[in-house]
Amino acid sequence: MQVPRPSDYLPHLAYDSVVFGFAGEQLRILILEYRNTGYHALPGGFVGRDENLDEAVRRGLRERTGLDNLHLQQFHTFGSTRRHQPEVMRTILSANGFPVDQAEWMLDRFITVGYYSLINYHLVTPRPDALSDSLKWYAIDELPPLLWDHREMVDKALYTLRRNLDTMLIGTNMLPERFTIKQLQQVTEAILGEKLHRTSFQRRMLSSGNLLRHEKLYTGGSHKAPYLYSFVTAGEGD
Repeated sequence: MQVPRPSDYLPHLAYDSVVFGFAGEQLRILILEYRNTGYHALPGGFVGRDENLDEAVRRGLRERTGLDNLHLQQFHTFGSTRRHQPEVMRTILSANGFPVDQAEWMLDRFITVGYYSLINYHLVTPRPDALSDSLKWYAIDELPPLLWDHREMVDKALYTLRRNLDTMLIGTNMLPERFTIKQLQQVTEAILGEKLHRTSFQRRMLSSGNLLRHEKLYTGGSHKAPYLYSFVTAGEGD
């Protein structure tokens, strides 16, 4: 197995991604398990010397999800000295056949930039990388113990997402292109972790100016058919 060369990457800089997926009525997060270690962590990586930071994150997610043009949000930079744990990386490298003496740069202290993304997890077939046994979706309240400060990253990403929820849902991959108010409410409740009053939620969303109404969704049932909506893009609301 080829050792990543330090000449290919920026020193002491990494990224980690909190990938939120919506599964019906449940919020999930994409977590990897390092091969032969039982260690779990967020998917992340290094930044190429000739690569923009956002491009590095998109590359990493494309390789692991098969999706491109994902909506990414940078939410925090993590630089505590406590996150420097060279013995953990040494174990991961050794367990995967990397000559540790040729990868000393990976044992150094790294500052990492956190990103989060919202996607429909039904669209993704996770692809483990060369160091991982698995890459799987975990329910937000059933996460395994995570390495380093990755649990802190999850909590910070979720806090930031909840504070910016109305704007973050626009242009993300978590909902179909056209959706019902009920589907929008299910996503919102999954992210907030609480039930919302249906009438109040509908009134607030319809008055927000963020939704464009389309045809009704007829399913052949006798119940009242709901309207389909999409998020307003630049120019549509004018």
